[in-house]
Amino acid sequence: MLRGIAPLLATALLAGGCAGEGTDPGTPERGRPAPSTRPALPRLLDPPPPPREKPALPPAHGSAPVLDRVPTRDRVVFLTIDDGIAKDPEFAHLMRQLRVPFSMFLTDSMAGDDYGYFDRLRRGGNRVQNHTLTHPSLAGLPYARQRAEICGQQERLQGEFGERPTLFRPPRGHYDPTTLRAVADCGLRASVMWGVNMQPDGLRYDNGTDRLRPGEIVLFHFFPPERLGDRTLTEVTVELLRTITEQGFAVARIEDYV
Repeated sequence: MLRGIAPLLATALLAGGCAGEGTDPGTPERGRPAPSTRPALPRLLDPPPPPREKPALPPAHGSAPVLDRVPTRDRVVFLTIDDGIAKDPEFAHLMRQLRVPFSMFLTDSMAGDDYGYFDRLRRGGNRVQNHTLTHPSLAGLPYARQRAEICGQQERLQGEFGERPTLFRPPRGHYDPTTLRAVADCGLRASVMWGVNMQPDGLRYDNGTDRLRPGEIVLFHFFPPERLGDRTLTEVTVELLRTITEQGFAVARIEDYV
């Protein structure tokens, strides 16, 4: 079932502007929106109802399991957004209006200067998850240092948002068995990796294919302007959502499955 897009959103985000009173022959007539040079918003597919029982996680034997894909046959993918460097109000408006579910894996040293921004996103039904205090490459670090980074961010996020994260993502995707033991010891259910990776220049498939798969975990970032070149975070997000929809997938909330 296709999800309708409010005309107000299309006008506010993507229209080129309303006609003015000038005599430029290229100016549209009064009352007509100026033609837009940006792509139209995708019509998103609605996800199915969450499963009654969450899929079983891989056995971990005292450490946290690692997921790069959620075991499901549902044609859904999961949008996970890392770090928290940029706090773009246009991006927040887009996601709120389209009702796109996503999970925020926040690093205190990047997001901590404005947790209020992420709290507003959280109040829209999105969850905050753990991405360490200072974003170090964890593999090879002593247990005490890894535990301090992970448990410390657990405490920080609980203090800010009133709930403890349940999922963890290692910075840069680097982890070792010590990391997984610390993740479990800090009370987290799983370490979440990814199968595809959205960058400013397009979607990269790390899953060994050239397509999305059911249960795919999509890595994205709160990209700052200097990483985006002549694009905006909203434009990159629209491109990602269009690709997901064109391949016949809906965006679901990973916490409903894990």
